[in-house]
Amino acid sequence: MMIYYILLGAIALVSWLVSSKLKSKFKHYSKVHLRNGMSGAEIAEKMLADHGIRDVKVISTPGMLTDHYNPVNKTVNLSEAVYSQRNAASAAVAAHECGHAVQHAQAYEWLTMRSKLVPVVSVTSGLSTWVVLGGIILGAASGAGLGLYVAVAGLVMMGMATLFSFITLPVEYDASNRALAWLKSRNMVTPEEYKGSEDALKWAARTYLVAAIGALATLVYWGFQVFGSRD
Repeated sequence: MMIYYILLGAIALVSWLVSSKLKSKFKHYSKVHLRNGMSGAEIAEKMLADHGIRDVKVISTPGMLTDHYNPVNKTVNLSEAVYSQRNAASAAVAAHECGHAVQHAQAYEWLTMRSKLVPVVSVTSGLSTWVVLGGIILGAASGAGLGLYVAVAGLVMMGMATLFSFITLPVEYDASNRALAWLKSRNMVTPEEYKGSEDALKWAARTYLVAAIGALATLVYWGFQVFGSRD
């Protein structure tokens, strides 16, 4: 099983490196000020208006890199820095989150699928590992039977979270593509600013890719733990 520990360690290291690189990129592009002088909030409001979306509000939310779109109350939530600052990083993030609002308005199938999984994953993701462990312990104490069923139930719960991670990938990449296409077609940014926005979103997308791979590796690891324990 040593190879799996090495794999999980490698994924954790890559995740840390990508996260650090992302923060570095956003810090760098936060210094590339927009020629048009628009804040992230103004960028977001214009993108929504250009797509005919009138029922989505743009609001400020505390924290760093806490930006997200909430399809339940139809709000584009921008971190305080993104909401108020006027730079390439803010433009990229604001447009990206509005990309999700456009997906919602157009019933983008991958976003619809992800939204349906949210209630399930929000409950099961934090419990899955404990359920698998409980099943393994129960199986060791009383033989396969009930313990195996409990462990498999935990794997199914973990599998739902893994599926969610992979469904998230096309949702995030598509939102970035929509954001960049709009920024370019509306001449919202200069060529230099566009390159900064594109690079920032590229690294943001990589964090989701690493997370998905990590979720799959974790699922495979626990799968071997459960079924290997039967030998």
